[in-house]
Amino acid sequence: MSGLAKLIATVLGVGYIRPAPGTWGSLVALPWAWLVHVLGGFPLLLIGVLVAFAKGWWATSVMTRDGDDHDPSEIVIDELVGQWIALLPLSYAAWSMGISMLVMWPGWIAAFAFFRLFDIWKPGPVGWADRRGDALGVMLDDVIAGIFAALGVLALAGLYHGVL
Repeated sequence: MSGLAKLIATVLGVGYIRPAPGTWGSLVALPWAWLVHVLGGFPLLLIGVLVAFAKGWWATSVMTRDGDDHDPSEIVIDELVGQWIALLPLSYAAWSMGISMLVMWPGWIAAFAFFRLFDIWKPGPVGWADRRGDALGVMLDDVIAGIFAALGVLALAGLYHGVL
């Protein structure tokens, strides 16, 4: 197995932290998302999502190639991607309004909670993607959970700001 694939898939070894490696992967994604946003705003975070997805798909394929488990718990790059997707509405709002993304701290909490909820619960299309049993499914279930979480963040923001 490629050492580079292992570093990417486990997010530099975070996937080996027990218990709940997926939650640790999601937690580590938070400060990294903030850093990427600070360096390049919403456009760079969006590019980061796309690059992390592509690299994660490759690394997951390498790590699961000859194994029986299609989604080993140490693979957490999918959590990073999904968590970053959940944070995209906050990044866009901060970038477009020229404010610090940290000002929207309740949104960070909602993005984390919603993402973990949908990633663990696996409703509808999240569960479908997970049941694919391949590296793409490993990545897609968290992408879809991240999209659901982002929609939840937008809904809560709309309620809070009186738009909904």
